[in-house]
Amino acid sequence: MAYVIIGCAAFVVLAFFDLVAMKQIPYLKQVIGLAGSLIFAHCLLMVIRQGATLPIPAWLSYTGWFPLVPSLFLLIYSLFLEIPFHQTYAADGVGKKLVKTGTYALVRHPGVLWLGLLLSSLVLISRSRLLFIATPVWLLMDVLYVWRQDELFFGRMFPGYEACREETPMLIPTRQSILRCWRSLAKQRSSEGQPEG
Repeated sequence: MAYVIIGCAAFVVLAFFDLVAMKQIPYLKQVIGLAGSLIFAHCLLMVIRQGATLPIPAWLSYTGWFPLVPSLFLLIYSLFLEIPFHQTYAADGVGKKLVKTGTYALVRHPGVLWLGLLLSSLVLISRSRLLFIATPVWLLMDVLYVWRQDELFFGRMFPGYEACREETPMLIPTRQSILRCWRSLAKQRSSEGQPEG
């Protein structure tokens, strides 16, 4: 259970990421981002390795592999590829670009959805009783983390964020946001396939 609590502490560490980014404290943003991510990854691995297993049939465990790869890809895509990596994570200060296309047209914080899907698939695959307990706790921490970003920071960091809040849901996709996301991704794919000229 200690790793579940330490995993929660990772979100507390990450809560300082946006604050130090706005203060433009050299290197501290990168240290906080890396420390929070590594703490959470370590806790996730340790929780998966804990002994007690859920009494679910083996065939059900195999179904967890189907959402694992897409959820991992989507998590990496939304958090590290779709938004400008260097400005968001590597450079001092805040990112200057508000992304409203792709998975960010679906919801304002798509990483929460993909983390939930990833953790749920890992629960099925590992059958870890402790991960089954940790998943809703960590997701609640993630929701609190992004709610804090939404309420306290993003409006000050990104011009036009208030308009984004009105048109894009925070966490639960709507029919309109699903269509907007789909069209945006289709447009990106078609523009990538066109020769430059």
